[in-house]
Amino acid sequence: MNTPFPFDGMLVFAFLSLLLLIGVGLRATVGFFQRFLVPSCLIGGVLGLGVLHTGIVDLDTATIEALAYHFFNISFISVGLTREENNNQKIAQPSPLKGPTWMALLQGLTFPMQAIVGGLLVILLGAFGLHLFPTFGFLAPLGFNEGPGQALSIGKVWEGVGFSDAATIGLTFAAIGYFCAFFIGVPLVNRGIRKGQATFGPRRLPRDFVVGVLDPDGKSESAGRLTLHSGNVETLAFQTALVGMVYGATYGIIACIGHWLPADAAKILWGFFFFFGLGVALLVKGAMQRLKIGHLADGGIQRRITGWSVDFLIVATVAAIELKIVWDYILPIGLIALVNAVLTTTLVVWFGRRLSAYNLERTAAIYGVVTGTVSCGLLLLRIVDPDFKTPAAYELAVMNVMALPVVGGCTVLVNGPLWWDWSMWMTLLVFAAVIAVALILLKLLGFLGGGPPAPSHGAQS
Repeated sequence: MNTPFPFDGMLVFAFLSLLLLIGVGLRATVGFFQRFLVPSCLIGGVLGLGVLHTGIVDLDTATIEALAYHFFNISFISVGLTREENNNQKIAQPSPLKGPTWMALLQGLTFPMQAIVGGLLVILLGAFGLHLFPTFGFLAPLGFNEGPGQALSIGKVWEGVGFSDAATIGLTFAAIGYFCAFFIGVPLVNRGIRKGQATFGPRRLPRDFVVGVLDPDGKSESAGRLTLHSGNVETLAFQTALVGMVYGATYGIIACIGHWLPADAAKILWGFFFFFGLGVALLVKGAMQRLKIGHLADGGIQRRITGWSVDFLIVATVAAIELKIVWDYILPIGLIALVNAVLTTTLVVWFGRRLSAYNLERTAAIYGVVTGTVSCGLLLLRIVDPDFKTPAAYELAVMNVMALPVVGGCTVLVNGPLWWDWSMWMTLLVFAAVIAVALILLKLLGFLGGGPPAPSHGAQS
């Protein structure tokens, strides 16, 4: 059909929107999804995966992947623009760095472990005649520990240097990670509650949390506040304009840097658009604070933009998986994912049991992060701590900052064989060194059960 304007992008957006709405309806009515608290975006993504592969809807998966890439970048930019606001809510924070440090070290332990498992299995399969691209196994930690955005972004870059189908393989690992977060994480948390490990005791989850739809007569959280007069400009338009401005500036910066780099290195930069975007957003937020206009960037609405982009990101990434490619690599994907799922679960639970306080809450939070995303961690945490009475939610937010050097460093290290011509064994040795440092710090800080006691301030720490 000839149309006066191109509709490809908007039709894909309409398709993703429909999937998300159907996901909301299924979560609200199907007990299976409610039992495991499967989010609507994941339900919609799986439905889209089936629809696209049956031929009922004919859409270009490359366009879906492109939108997912942009949603991912938007989520990081909006995080950078989010202004922290004073919160008068009283929560127990007797040792404000204890929990975040433990969670950050668990990320510093699980990411390289997942990379080592992936790398070793690639070497092992190669010995049996199944030769894979050297960084094939490193898509596992990108998908599990960092989520679909990084797996897609870096996978696309690797496709440009000879790793065919890397993006789809990365998205597959990310999807498997999500299934681990919900179909392993939820039963683990419920088991802990039944065993009396919840700090504030077991409690029935509110109905709106289970079905995913708020009661129209109930109390709901504010989505944000107006910072501009609607007679001038709509506040939502202003908030999204800030994101758009940062996006354009980031594009310009990467394009300029890439102009002075070799072609291969310039391609790699685009895989780190999210990181540059976060940096530019933080600079813009700082400049607005100095100009005394920081209040215009409302934290509540920016958080809604982050959530909006992540929801659409998950729908798009799952729907964009090409099952034919997955089937071609079913043995290495299945083997790497299975071993990593077992070891990650075992490690997180083992270290969680050795905490002096808030064991179940902190374990639930970090398990969601190292198998899915921060939002998965918050969802698992809310099962055991519905009102966020423990400091675990606060600690999860602080952990994101503390873990940035190690997660960012590991994201660079997965490129070692491509950037610096490292052998696989050399790369795995460096990851092993990261694990050793994390273990030493866990021991020195008393997280292995034999260290100094946690300080007491009249509450658990």
